[in-house]
Amino acid sequence: MNDFAKKYNLDNEEIEILEAYESGKLDGAPVSDAMVLAAKKTTQKNKTINIRLSENDLTSIKLIAAKEGMPYQTLIGSLIHKYASGYLQSTL
Repeated sequence: MNDFAKKYNLDNEEIEILEAYESGKLDGAPVSDAMVLAAKKTTQKNKTINIRLSENDLTSIKLIAAKEGMPYQTLIGSLIHKYASGYLQSTL
């Protein structure tokens, strides 16, 4: 298992895909123009918001982001995207 797989705690299926990609054995499916356009729209950051957070929450987020090697704003944006996409669910 390589460092990437360890760092991101990949499962067996993800490791298999990564190894296939790295060895050049992974065949890519054709990508349509519509798929490219949809991907671009998904990654566009075209709105700015202001949000109030507790100092403790922000400090915790900054520490987690630093451990992951990313800006804290990116981590917050990722969490919001995952929640809005249904990949992250509330335990309430």
